[in-house]
Amino acid sequence: MVRHICIFEDSQHIQFLPLVYFRPVYDLRCGIFQLKEKILLRAPKTGITLQCRSYLAGSVQRDNPGVFVNEIPSDECLFINGRIIASQKLIKKIFSAAPKDTVYIHDSQVVAAFVHGENLKKLRARLSAPLSFSDFSGIASEDIDAELVSFPWDLVQKNSGQLAEDFTFMEKRSGSKKRIRGKLAPGTFLSGKKRIIIEQGSLLQPGCVLNADRGPIYIGKGVQVYPQTIIFGPAAILQNSILKAGAKIYENTTVGPVCKVGGEIEGSIIQGYSNKQHSGFLGHSYIGSWVNLGAGTNTSDLKNNYSTVKIALAGRQVDTGLQFVGLTMGDHSKTAIGSKFNTGTVVGVCCNIFGSAFPKKYVPSFSWGGAGEGTAVYGIEKAIAAAKKAMERRGIELSSIDEKIFRVVYEATMQERRNEGLEEKQTTE
Repeated sequence: MVRHICIFEDSQHIQFLPLVYFRPVYDLRCGIFQLKEKILLRAPKTGITLQCRSYLAGSVQRDNPGVFVNEIPSDECLFINGRIIASQKLIKKIFSAAPKDTVYIHDSQVVAAFVHGENLKKLRARLSAPLSFSDFSGIASEDIDAELVSFPWDLVQKNSGQLAEDFTFMEKRSGSKKRIRGKLAPGTFLSGKKRIIIEQGSLLQPGCVLNADRGPIYIGKGVQVYPQTIIFGPAAILQNSILKAGAKIYENTTVGPVCKVGGEIEGSIIQGYSNKQHSGFLGHSYIGSWVNLGAGTNTSDLKNNYSTVKIALAGRQVDTGLQFVGLTMGDHSKTAIGSKFNTGTVVGVCCNIFGSAFPKKYVPSFSWGGAGEGTAVYGIEKAIAAAKKAMERRGIELSSIDEKIFRVVYEATMQERRNEGLEEKQTTE
């Protein structure tokens, strides 16, 4: 029986930037849960190690008390790739395999590996950096059927199926408990009630419509749904979030915890602690944490010629092969009222976007402006000060651990600003 597991980042984490500058890749969402949660909820009780880049170790330890970070105390360990979308079948397969050193491979990617002895000793020495395929060389391999994500748009594309699968998991876990545990004000309407879960402490105000005819709807604890809001399943609104009056939440959408959202959202994931309170369309997008989308912010998610969407990624163009791809925006970025984004735009962390024009398809982290002429660097001290204020409004302190991450990311993204000619221009705001 497996005594210890290690959920690890691999070298492909860079394909999820800017979303993973402030978190490991396994903390990204798809469906109701984070990728890490999908593994842990299905895994037998074992010791747990979370492997991450060294500069994130402090925040990972703080946010996951009781687990080991970049340290494996056991003499054997099952490594699990943090990019997998864990199913019960996959977890059962890798946990029930014979206890011999084996690497499980899918499409030339490491899904999992059981190791001990010298093989484990070699991997222990590499835990402060993302692991690569070569780190598992020399170990007997076995092909396995598995689902891994490689880009942010994979998470968005798979959100529909994962919402349904995670909902089924929640149903089984709750057993015979009633599904509607929150409060419904008079005048609310639920269609497909058997496919709706509303947790305790949540309130649906008069005129709300939840339509689960085409997919399940999950409402977490403490959610406030204002009057005249419409939610089409599959969808999930996680704990302590607020849906503003008249919000339209369409299929395949996940709103993470402690968000305020309004306007029109379709096929998108919001990581958590972010605001899109006002009118405007957000489609087929992935939005990080502590983001604020100003009133009237709109995203395009379909090109007029219906061709596939190409995205700027790590200095190269990647053809997604998809017709619908919206905005990818990193943590602590903000948009002014009336902002607009072309199909497949990527905005880094700690950006302030304003101006009448469309921003470029790739906006470097710590940019000030971004739409038209006059773009400058958003200095690190100003960015940290703004983040502190934003987090204080939610009763959360930006600690010295967080501040260190800001500074590491600022240095790490300096070259992309230089490539855009921004480093010589510092904002005076």
